Amino acid sequence: MELFEQIRREYEHGAGTIQGVARKLGVHRRMVREALANAMPRSRKTPVRERPRLDPVIPFIDAILTVDLKAPRKQRHTARRIFNRIRTELPHAQAAESTVRQYVRERKLALGLSRAEIFIPQSYPWGREAQVDWFEAMVEIDGESQKAYLFCMRSMASGGAFHRAYPHASQLAFLEAHEAAFQYFGGQFALLRYDNLKSAVQKILRGHQREETARFIGFRSHWGFESQFCNPGEGHEKGGVEEEGGYFRRNYLTPVPKARTWDELNQMIAAASKQDEQRIIEGRTQTIGAGMIIEAAHLRPLIEEGFDLAAITFPTVNGQGCVKVSTNLYSVPLREGLEVQARMHASYIEFWHGGECVARHERCFDRYQKVLDLEHYLDALTGKPGALAGSTPLEQWRAQGRWPASFDRFWDGLQRRQGKQDGTRAMIDALRLGRAFGYAELTVAIEKALEHGCFNVDAVRLLLPGEAGRRRPEAVDVGVLRRYDRPQPTMVNYDQLLPSRAAGEVIQ
Repeated sequence: MELFEQIRREYEHGAGTIQGVARKLGVHRRMVREALANAMPRSRKTPVRERPRLDPVIPFIDAILTVDLKAPRKQRHTARRIFNRIRTELPHAQAAESTVRQYVRERKLALGLSRAEIFIPQSYPWGREAQVDWFEAMVEIDGESQKAYLFCMRSMASGGAFHRAYPHASQLAFLEAHEAAFQYFGGQFALLRYDNLKSAVQKILRGHQREETARFIGFRSHWGFESQFCNPGEGHEKGGVEEEGGYFRRNYLTPVPKARTWDELNQMIAAASKQDEQRIIEGRTQTIGAGMIIEAAHLRPLIEEGFDLAAITFPTVNGQGCVKVSTNLYSVPLREGLEVQARMHASYIEFWHGGECVARHERCFDRYQKVLDLEHYLDALTGKPGALAGSTPLEQWRAQGRWPASFDRFWDGLQRRQGKQDGTRAMIDALRLGRAFGYAELTVAIEKALEHGCFNVDAVRLLLPGEAGRRRPEAVDVGVLRRYDRPQPTMVNYDQLLPSRAAGEVIQ
């Protein structure tokens, strides 16, 4: 626009000719004629540039974004994640990250996947504040797709974060994860900032006032930290943990992680958190791990005794050897009618009687289920061996992989040799050895017996390795018995008789 204005002014008040204006301003005569014809430059077509390095990876990118259309909204690929996958899965590709980012941005706009957020950076003193929240992610546990609830506590000074996954975002899990996070950071923060979680807030009052749950108040009093809650619907007030949850999900939970158990999943998450400590947050000069080391000196020391997290009830053993907690039944090795103490934790339940822990089960989060352990029924099955084959505890052991094929072969051999009833009773006796010495040891002993074609419980007992099968007697100090020692008898005095016998004398 400025050039066109200069050309028109020079033609009107200066050189006065097209050739003179072109020579003076250093432009082509065609441009001078165009400026004289119209004060507004005409729009020009932007040439389409070829992309020889990007074109080979475009099908790969498009396939990822197409799959993301059906993926959970918070577990879709970012441009950075796509570029990392290109480097890993297409090592010969030469497309630059900026080129990939630009193409991903365009495709996300076209597919309706783009989403922009604005975060305002702030500064925090060491050890002052951490933010706490739950976030969700889809996981695959033992081949089954499930929704996981991940607890996250993020330090606002160092940027370090603790994560742990649970099948339910219960208050027990909420408090348990707090203590695990304190151990991870090596101390406790002065202030923890929360959303209005049901685990902590019972009722929202005016302003920042909250009616908190009694258990959360007791937990906070025990550990001695302060708490603040965000305004409803104002998640940006704890933007640090909001951003952390999204970052961790995109970079370490995409694609959907697979694990056999929740413990294995949490081990994978812990390894990912450790790996993330090597990251340098934009705008900082040190890694997250280095910042956590500095911050550890500013945290409040941990209390030696933790808070009693268990929810306690006192159920009674029913006629099936089970006690009822919530809506589910759990087996215990006690007789009917006894009252037990049930201590319910986030992921397991313990049953106590007479000052001893008599049973421990993983928590069942379904309703009206039976969680049975065959070991708890061995004493009862001794008098009812016919009930073993079709028992629900045995079926659950098989489903859990706790009943190897070698047990069936050994059981069949016992029944062939001793009959169905006596052979089953002998198998129950063998299982009682596992209760005493461990089922891993018992499995090894039974497999050794099968190798020798032996179907005998006493032989299995002898094959138990180490001191489990054959206990060595304890050494006894016999020093006090030395006073009873006597010299060994000698036959020297009888040697004088030898010559007499040789001479044929008769000794009477």
